[in-house]
Order: sequence, then structure tokens, then C-alpha cells
Amino acid sequence: MIYITSHIGIDEREVQQEFIRSSGPGGQNVNKVATAVKLRFDVMNSRSLPGDVRRRLIRLAGRRITESGVLIIDARRFRTQERNRQDSMRRLVELIRKAAEKPKPRRRTKPTLASKRKRLETKRHRSVIKRMRRNVSRI
Repeated sequence: MIYITSHIGIDEREVQQEFIRSSGPGGQNVNKVATAVKLRFDVMNSRSLPGDVRRRLIRLAGRRITESGVLIIDARRFRTQERNRQDSMRRLVELIRKAAEKPKPRRRTKPTLASKRKRLETKRHRSVIKRMRRNVSRI
């Protein structure tokens, strides 16, 4: 069990990790060893996530989520499989923790009297500037 918060935990069987060859510098190590990790987590069919967390996670994931609702995280920052595996899990947990935070409801406010006066004064000032730019009519 992977514990995200005190209320949310994910079964380890819901997360699949696949090791692939990493790109970039590294010499022969890159050509021989599959150190990069591709983590897959099926958000849509996960029984561990509450509905509101699932919706926020899908929105937060952005391009990392497929049309079928599978979250894909590529970890290739480190040169070892183990560190990349830990990095991918850490990133998954961080993303779910962020999705678990309930957004604060927005309270509608009215503009203050001072801000209304300042806005109207600015409009008057612009009006005077534009009026001064006009052609002078000759009588």
C-alpha cells in the first residue's frame, strides 16, 4: 500500500512500472541498460481514489494523461533504475497529494469606494487627454 494522505492510499498493484532505454548522454551505459522508468497509473478505474480527487487529478495531469484515463510518468533523470523508479513514485505521490487538496471557495467581493473613485478619475483623465488631441475647429 502506498500512503498518499491520512485518508488516501493506493494499492501497489494499481501502478505498473516499465523499464525502457533512456535517451541522452551516458556512453555505452545508455545503449546497454534500460534505466528510464515509464510509470502507468489507471486513474479512471482506480478504486483507491475518491471521485473529487480523481477529477482534480485528471485536470492537473494535463498532457500526461491518455484519453482512456491512464496517467503516464516518464522518469529518466538519474542513471540508475532504482533512483528513476523512486523518482517516478515520488512524482506520482506529489501529484495525487496536490489533487487531494480541496480548493478554497472563492468569495465574491465588491470593489471599494476608493477603487471606484480612482477608476472614474482615470477615465476622466484619459478623456481630457483624448479631447486635447482633437483638431481645433475654426469659426
